[in-house]
Amino acid sequence: MDQKISTTGKEQKPDDYILLKDDENPDLGLYDKPLPCFGCGIGWFSLLLGFVFPLMWYYATILYFCNYYQKDPRERAGLAASAIAALICTIAMLIAIAVIII
Repeated sequence: MDQKISTTGKEQKPDDYILLKDDENPDLGLYDKPLPCFGCGIGWFSLLLGFVFPLMWYYATILYFCNYYQKDPRERAGLAASAIAALICTIAMLIAIAVIII
């Protein structure tokens, strides 16, 4: 029978310890901490708050194009959604201004 180290912890002796972090993958526990802004991330928070203050969409768009999501990839979807909302808002404003002027 092979004498390998058990990774499940069921076959460990009480005096032994289990390695929780992987030396080959240091990012293993990086995303365990919650996202900022009540746990939903800056992008999704900006999307929701943008319906009251549309400038938040443009702020999130700037963060998206400055690659803010490189710090935490979980932010990417919310920032992209805010960028799309900013685009739709800009198009709607342009159409409204064109209708008012013409």
